Amino acid sequence: MSADRTGRSEMVILTGNSYPELAENISSRIKPLGECRVYKKSDKETHVEIRESVRSKDVFIIQTGSTKDPNDNLMELMIMSYACKTSCAKNIIGVLPYLPYSKQSKQKKRGCIAMKLVAQMLVKAGLTHLITVDLHQKEIQGFFDIPVDNLRASSFLLDYIQQQIPDWRNSVIVARTPNQAKRVTGFAERLKLNIAVIHGCQDREIESEEADGRNSPPPPPSSDLDNNSIASMSKRRSVFTIPSLALGSNVHVKGKLPMDVVGDVGGRIAIMVEDMIDDVAGLVQAADILCDRGAYKVYALATHALFTNDAPSLIEESQISEVVVTNTVPHEFAKLQCSKIKTVDISLLLSEAIRRIHNQESMSYLFRNVEAND
Repeated sequence: MSADRTGRSEMVILTGNSYPELAENISSRIKPLGECRVYKKSDKETHVEIRESVRSKDVFIIQTGSTKDPNDNLMELMIMSYACKTSCAKNIIGVLPYLPYSKQSKQKKRGCIAMKLVAQMLVKAGLTHLITVDLHQKEIQGFFDIPVDNLRASSFLLDYIQQQIPDWRNSVIVARTPNQAKRVTGFAERLKLNIAVIHGCQDREIESEEADGRNSPPPPPSSDLDNNSIASMSKRRSVFTIPSLALGSNVHVKGKLPMDVVGDVGGRIAIMVEDMIDDVAGLVQAADILCDRGAYKVYALATHALFTNDAPSLIEESQISEVVVTNTVPHEFAKLQCSKIKTVDISLLLSEAIRRIHNQESMSYLFRNVEAND
């Protein structure tokens, strides 16, 4: 039988190769992992073998994104979802603590919104529900045509502050950029602390308008055109000349706005709050400016630990006292390289979400201590 006496379908929990340790932690609170093999042959193609029946069952597939190979992580998830779909699973719920490509959720120059494509592919592969944690942009939920539960890890990070940071009441919550002020405000209000905002230029790529042709003039008329053609081209050329833009087209303000801190951090513990730690150079730069302004300790808290390139060594050599992250992304190797990295386990949050969805219970309990800006 594939249903219990209450009419609920049976549950099957599967996992790919992205983070088996997290899947074990989650399933240990619910039921053992199902039998599934995900592997590659010599041709480098991904193969999936589900070794138990999933017909008319609720299938939960645990597969996070990793910095090692996010494309393989997504491909494994889609093939596993499609295998369950063609095996007549009742519901297929993807559990992605970190959703790959979530940073590509806005249009830039002549690029594309890659996150929209990923969302459509996951739905097409067979997912009927998605569980994730702290999306980079909340609007990403609108890319999916299926229900999305965007869980928050803020409660776990707040507990760490109160239990593991001595003299935390003498702290100030810091937004590394003005755009992060809303998220920081939610933390500060629950801890009854003040906030500070770092304002100024942090090393970023400067877009060149000349390189992509936005300022290109229309082609000059050739000598063999008749007068009527030249007149018509002159009329068309007037479309490209907008007075308000033409007046300011040659005005360029040189130099960078120096970094500064808006708010008092002197003699206090500065706690920077992020959704993910990827731009470590900017984080180290922010820590330096905070120490220059009088902060005697600097902590960095984030949900997703991407730690790309030489991030562990940069953190180890910086003025940051601790970097506190959750285990949504595997980062064991980074911890071996840097003693300042501390991990908060959020497998309890994910296992409770799985249990509630399977039992058709309300999810609002998991958002009871969550602010709108988290």
